[in-house]
Amino acid sequence: MGSPYAAMARAREALCSTLFISSPTFFSNPIRKPKISVTHMPHRLHHQPRRYCAAIPASGLSGRVRSPELVALEYADLNLPDYELGVRIRQHVNPLKSSLLIPTQVPDWNEVFKDSTLPLMVDIGSGSGRFLLWLAKRNPTSKNYLGLEIRQKLVKRAEKWVDELALSNIHFMFANAMVSFKQLVSTYPGPLVLVSILCPDPHFKKRYRKRRVVQKPLVDSIVDSLVPRGQVFIQSDVHEVALEMRNHFDAKSDMLVHVDDIHPNIHCDADGWLSSNPMGIRTEREVHAELEGAKIYRRIYQKRS
Repeated sequence: MGSPYAAMARAREALCSTLFISSPTFFSNPIRKPKISVTHMPHRLHHQPRRYCAAIPASGLSGRVRSPELVALEYADLNLPDYELGVRIRQHVNPLKSSLLIPTQVPDWNEVFKDSTLPLMVDIGSGSGRFLLWLAKRNPTSKNYLGLEIRQKLVKRAEKWVDELALSNIHFMFANAMVSFKQLVSTYPGPLVLVSILCPDPHFKKRYRKRRVVQKPLVDSIVDSLVPRGQVFIQSDVHEVALEMRNHFDAKSDMLVHVDDIHPNIHCDADGWLSSNPMGIRTEREVHAELEGAKIYRRIYQKRS
């Protein structure tokens, strides 16, 4: 019987051939999971402070490992400097706060990107930016990447990392996607080919659920803005949140189709969730969640031609 990681790699190769993310060779290796003994797991990682350090070599890990160390290993090849944020970053931000309901000013795309006509991927809720930086570094001439993040200090640090890596195909913006997404992407000169919403803030309390980023107006804007065969990638480690996002996008079945319905070589579980990560790299939240033993729920939709 073959290695389960080899099976994951084959599944990713099949999936990536249908995506705008990269070429099949991009996913030729399984996701890296260091063989370490985990003897301690935080109880509620959603509420753990997230401070990340520079890359830690595998040989430096003891039997007890923390999620920030795994994040450092996941993104070790970026070799990012550890810029201090100065203060603790809030994990939960109210996007309905009056100061965040002001639309973000549209940038001059020709100043933001070296070639503003390239296909664009937008990551809504880009967090620290490491995930998008990893993709941009591997596709420097074929795609542009835009990260929208509601926590300004994370955006400022991510932009420092962009300068450090001398990348001209990625940009981060302090923006509330619920307010600014449509205006931003409608002015972009090139095609919008991929939108990702990965592990958004779950806002667990019932009275706060209206703060969740995936609401009908944003879903409508995303679907309307995508080019034909453009795609949406959603993901969460919270089943309730994943199911709510799925229901919103399933409701657009007249314009969207899930990729496994048009590509029989893409595998989903019995409930219709993708069997593996198609990106070749885990988000930081994925690293944290998998350390807890959580399942990651994923769906990819494609706009009908």
